[in-house]
Amino acid sequence: MRLIRRRDLKGRQLPGRLLQLAVGGEGATSPSGALTMGFARYSAESGVMEPHRHAEEIVLVLSARDGWTRHGGFGDEPDEMGGPLPLEAGMVLHVPDSEWHVFGFEEGGHVDIAFFYGRADIYSRARS
Repeated sequence: MRLIRRRDLKGRQLPGRLLQLAVGGEGATSPSGALTMGFARYSAESGVMEPHRHAEEIVLVLSARDGWTRHGGFGDEPDEMGGPLPLEAGMVLHVPDSEWHVFGFEEGGHVDIAFFYGRADIYSRARS
C-alpha cells in the first residue's frame, strides 16, 4: 500500500485548472497500469476552462463556492450542454464516456474535486 497526501502532490497547471495526479500513468505520484486518480481545482488563478470530453469519469466534489458544471451531448461540438448545475461538497458526478462537460465558478468562487478513471493513461494521452 502507498499512502499519498494531497498536500505532498505536485501541481500541474492545465488550461482552466490546477491538476494534482496521485495515481495513474505518466506523471503520477504512484504508478498504475489500470487507474487514474487525482485532484483538480478550478478558480480564477487557473482561468476559464473550455468544455471537453474524454473517458468515463467519476467526480467527487470536495468543495465548491459559487461553482457549477454544465454537461451533455456526445457530438463533435459541445452544443447540447445543459445547466449550469450548482455544485456542493459531497456530490458525486458520473460522466459517461465522451460526454461534453465543463466546470466553472462565479467571481470569487471555486470548484475543488477528486476524479477517478478506469484508465491509467488518461492524462498522458490527451491533455485537455
